[in-house]
Amino acid sequence: MNERFVAGFFYGLFMDARVLRELGASPANPRRACVEGFRLRVGSRATLVPRAGSRVYGMVIALTHSDLERLYAAPGLDGYRPEAVLAHCLDGETVPALCYNLPDEPRSTERNAVYAARLQNLLRELKFPAEYVDSIIAG
Repeated sequence: MNERFVAGFFYGLFMDARVLRELGASPANPRRACVEGFRLRVGSRATLVPRAGSRVYGMVIALTHSDLERLYAAPGLDGYRPEAVLAHCLDGETVPALCYNLPDEPRSTERNAVYAARLQNLLRELKFPAEYVDSIIAG
Protein backbone atom coordinates (compact mmCIF):
# COMPACT_ATOMS: atom_id res chain seq x y z
CA MET A 1 0.00 0.00 0.00
CA ASN A 2 1.33 3.43 -0.92
CA GLU A 3 1.26 6.00 1.82
CA ARG A 4 -0.06 9.40 0.86
CA PHE A 5 2.02 12.53 1.20
CA VAL A 6 1.14 15.45 3.47
CA ALA A 7 2.58 18.95 3.39
CA GLY A 8 5.00 19.82 6.16
CA PHE A 9 6.33 23.30 6.92
CA PHE A 10 10.01 23.18 7.91
CA TYR A 11 11.87 26.19 9.30
CA GLY A 12 15.09 24.59 10.61
CA LEU A 13 17.71 22.34 9.06
CA PHE A 14 15.02 19.95 7.80
CA MET A 15 14.37 22.59 5.10
CA ASP A 16 17.21 20.87 3.25
CA ALA A 17 15.73 18.06 1.12
CA ARG A 18 19.20 16.47 0.94
CA VAL A 19 19.22 16.08 4.74
CA LEU A 20 15.74 14.54 4.64
CA ARG A 21 16.86 12.00 2.00
CA GLU A 22 19.99 11.16 4.05
CA LEU A 23 17.66 10.39 6.98
CA GLY A 24 15.64 7.96 4.84
CA ALA A 25 12.71 10.24 3.99
CA SER A 26 11.29 10.81 0.51
CA PRO A 27 10.72 14.57 0.21
CA ALA A 28 8.56 15.81 -2.65
CA ASN A 29 7.51 19.16 -4.09
CA PRO A 30 9.72 21.51 -2.00
CA ARG A 31 8.58 25.16 -2.11
CA ARG A 32 9.71 28.30 -0.33
CA ALA A 33 7.03 29.66 1.99
CA CYS A 34 6.27 31.72 5.08
CA VAL A 35 3.94 31.38 8.05
CA GLU A 36 2.44 34.42 9.75
CA GLY A 37 2.00 34.87 13.50
CA PHE A 38 5.20 33.13 14.64
CA ARG A 39 8.81 34.06 15.26
CA LEU A 40 11.81 31.75 15.09
CA ARG A 41 13.61 30.96 18.33
CA VAL A 42 16.94 29.11 18.23
CA GLY A 43 17.78 27.36 21.49
CA SER A 44 19.51 23.99 21.22
CA ARG A 45 17.58 23.68 17.97
CA ALA A 46 14.96 25.83 16.27
CA THR A 47 11.31 26.18 17.25
CA LEU A 48 8.50 28.58 16.46
CA VAL A 49 6.96 30.79 19.11
CA PRO A 50 3.59 32.50 18.58
CA ARG A 51 3.98 36.24 18.03
CA ALA A 52 1.41 38.47 16.37
CA GLY A 53 2.77 40.48 13.47
CA SER A 54 5.79 38.21 12.94
CA ARG A 55 6.64 36.00 9.98
CA VAL A 56 8.83 32.91 9.67
CA TYR A 57 10.26 31.66 6.39
CA GLY A 58 10.81 28.02 5.54
CA MET A 59 10.02 25.25 3.12
CA VAL A 60 6.81 23.38 2.43
CA ILE A 61 7.84 19.82 1.64
CA ALA A 62 5.56 16.83 1.12
CA LEU A 63 6.43 13.74 3.19
CA THR A 64 4.57 10.67 4.35
CA HIS A 65 3.25 10.39 7.90
CA SER A 66 5.78 7.57 8.43
CA ASP A 67 8.62 9.87 7.33
CA LEU A 68 7.45 12.58 9.74
CA GLU A 69 7.06 10.16 12.65
CA ARG A 70 10.54 8.73 12.02
CA LEU A 71 12.18 12.16 11.75
CA TYR A 72 10.66 13.44 14.98
CA ALA A 73 11.31 10.25 16.95
CA ALA A 74 15.06 10.89 16.78
CA PRO A 75 16.87 11.80 20.01
CA GLY A 76 16.52 15.52 20.72
CA LEU A 77 13.54 15.86 18.39
CA ASP A 78 11.06 13.66 20.23
CA GLY A 79 9.73 16.65 22.18
CA TYR A 80 8.41 18.36 19.03
CA ARG A 81 4.65 18.16 18.43
CA PRO A 82 2.73 18.68 15.18
CA GLU A 83 0.58 21.79 14.74
CA ALA A 84 -1.55 22.85 11.79
CA VAL A 85 -0.42 26.04 10.02
CA LEU A 86 -1.25 27.88 6.82
CA ALA A 87 1.90 28.22 4.76
CA HIS A 88 1.96 30.97 2.16
CA CYS A 89 4.17 29.71 -0.67
CA LEU A 90 6.22 32.40 -2.34
CA ASP A 91 4.66 31.32 -5.66
CA GLY A 92 1.28 32.59 -4.34
CA GLU A 93 -0.36 29.34 -3.22
CA THR A 94 -1.58 28.91 0.38
CA VAL A 95 -1.14 25.38 1.74
CA PRO A 96 -2.37 23.81 4.99
CA ALA A 97 0.66 22.07 6.50
CA LEU A 98 1.89 20.25 9.58
CA CYS A 99 4.58 22.11 11.48
CA TYR A 100 6.51 20.50 14.35
CA ASN A 101 7.21 22.77 17.34
CA LEU A 102 8.27 22.47 20.93
CA PRO A 103 5.33 22.92 23.31
CA ASP A 104 7.42 25.26 25.49
CA GLU A 105 9.80 28.01 24.42
CA PRO A 106 13.47 27.21 25.11
CA ARG A 107 15.01 28.79 28.22
CA SER A 108 16.67 32.16 27.65
CA THR A 109 20.06 30.61 28.49
CA GLU A 110 19.68 27.93 25.81
CA ARG A 111 21.82 28.90 22.80
CA ASN A 112 23.41 27.08 19.87
CA ALA A 113 25.52 29.42 17.75
CA VAL A 114 26.68 26.56 15.48
CA TYR A 115 23.08 25.62 14.67
CA ALA A 116 22.15 29.28 14.05
CA ALA A 117 25.10 29.70 11.65
CA ARG A 118 24.20 26.50 9.75
CA LEU A 119 20.61 27.70 9.51
CA GLN A 120 21.70 31.09 8.16
CA ASN A 121 23.84 29.37 5.50
CA LEU A 122 20.93 27.14 4.45
CA LEU A 123 18.52 30.10 4.28
CA ARG A 124 21.01 31.95 2.06
CA GLU A 125 21.40 28.88 -0.17
CA LEU A 126 17.60 28.67 -0.49
CA LYS A 127 17.52 32.40 -1.38
CA PHE A 128 15.32 33.70 1.43
CA PRO A 129 15.21 37.46 2.11
CA ALA A 130 18.54 38.76 3.42
CA GLU A 131 16.91 40.72 6.25
CA TYR A 132 15.32 37.49 7.54
CA VAL A 133 18.59 35.55 7.24
CA ASP A 134 20.44 38.30 9.13
CA SER A 135 17.83 38.23 11.91
CA ILE A 136 18.68 34.63 12.86
CA ILE A 137 20.64 34.52 16.10
CA ALA A 138 21.12 31.93 18.80
CA GLY A 139 19.07 32.67 21.89
